Amino acid sequence: MTQSFSSKALMLSAAAGIALVCAGIALTSPARAQSGAVAQAMAAGTVGEQADGYLGVAGAVSADVKAEVDAINIKRRAVYTDLAGKRGVTVSDVAAATGCQTLSGRVKQGQVYRIGAGAWQTKGAGAISLPPYCATAG
Repeated sequence: MTQSFSSKALMLSAAAGIALVCAGIALTSPARAQSGAVAQAMAAGTVGEQADGYLGVAGAVSADVKAEVDAINIKRRAVYTDLAGKRGVTVSDVAAATGCQTLSGRVKQGQVYRIGAGAWQTKGAGAISLPPYCATAG
């Protein structure tokens, strides 16, 4: 996960079809399941999606919410690992491709998101400005 965006672009270009397959699996799996507490934290802007395919904590949350975010991320990683093995790509390729799909289609207006190690941002009415490697993911 410490690779540069240009390195990711090269890796993702080799696996351009992954995003759609990955998004379909992730959206229907327990890796997307969340409690009302996590949904409320997302609505409040204290939990958000990240370009790396994982949830992140953007503000003060309870220990229970933090634990649930961690559990969701563990489930996501398991799904990404399984798919990466089936497709012959890296786990971070699958995670990043899913992150691209999530940021472009699942983050709702008013929710927070983060690109790379940048600051948390709030989604407005327009599309999210995605990282350069996302162009090769879809």
